[in-house]
Amino acid sequence: MAIYPALACNLDMHILQAGLPLFASEQVAALEWSFDSLYAQTELPDWFDELLLTYGQANRLVGHGVFFSIFAGRWRPEQQTWLNQLADRANRYRFDHVTEHFGFMTGASFHAGAPMSVPLNTTTLRIGQDRLHRIQQAAGCAVGLENLALAYSLDDVKRQGDFLHQLLAPVDGLLIMDLHNLYCQSHNFGVDWRELLALYPLDRIREIHLSGGSWEDSISEPGRIIRRDTHDEAVPGLLFDWLPVAIDQCPNLKYVVLEQLGRGLVTDAARLQYQADFTRIANSVAAHPKASVQGPAPAFRPETPVELPAQPLEDETLAWQQQHLTTILETAGSAHEARQQLAASPLAHSDWGTERWQPAMLETALRIAQKWTNGFSGLQ
Repeated sequence: MAIYPALACNLDMHILQAGLPLFASEQVAALEWSFDSLYAQTELPDWFDELLLTYGQANRLVGHGVFFSIFAGRWRPEQQTWLNQLADRANRYRFDHVTEHFGFMTGASFHAGAPMSVPLNTTTLRIGQDRLHRIQQAAGCAVGLENLALAYSLDDVKRQGDFLHQLLAPVDGLLIMDLHNLYCQSHNFGVDWRELLALYPLDRIREIHLSGGSWEDSISEPGRIIRRDTHDEAVPGLLFDWLPVAIDQCPNLKYVVLEQLGRGLVTDAARLQYQADFTRIANSVAAHPKASVQGPAPAFRPETPVELPAQPLEDETLAWQQQHLTTILETAGSAHEARQQLAASPLAHSDWGTERWQPAMLETALRIAQKWTNGFSGLQ
């Protein structure tokens, strides 16, 4: 199966300016579009609509969601609206597959939250599987999830791969392996990235993301530096060394996608670096023996459609816990204060394992949630 270098391209002036020379030189073999980022707009410009249609007709367009909140314990009207809009867009643009982020969204507003991890238990497994079936039904194509960068403990990191495998199995789903997310976990928890990669269902990886991020000093653990998945800087050089190794390990890989937020592309130097990063990805893919291998691709679709109950699964205990966690993350003044509040909350001595959460990672979660609360728009 051939492998295609792709851009994550949204309706963002800075991304489009940076990407224009790459489109003009016909280097962009596929496109990833965050279809739910249009909440403030009702219509696409004709030229962008035509761009999506062109890639869709060539079976080179993939949809990537951000805001669905797949593990939310309580079903929200906005989630049904999200599914309805996905169905409309999938009908028009012909996605090759559609993916979402692993986690639940903090924030009172549907588009003002950050994806956070959940306890990896039977409750979240059943809810996640229910939501994936509904996404697949709306999209009419293969569906999947992206690995999450943020984790509170090493146990969370090591269990995520197997949990994703269990989530995806009923829909025969696919996985996005974000190498920068893996880099964050590798650095933040001191584990070799190859060891972490081996914990994931490698045969389900159909897409790889490469992006950049930033460094942040920890206040709660002086001397410790945390890697953040902020998507606002160039791709770290070592990820280009990781890419051929990852391609080797992923037998069903089809796309390698460069991601960067528009706010990181406001200067000429940043745009040139972005173009250089994409060219480096394209060259790496082209040089790999797998890139030109033709063969049958896995369907990543269940053979028999699933009959879904009209009412999505919910769990009030999980919803109540998520509400408490969201409030703590958005209002606590420090990791120490947050830890005290967690100890007195419904999350204490539960499957969330808050007693094992590392102070620096809890502090990182506070910063992420509070940036979103203050109007920030990004992944971390």
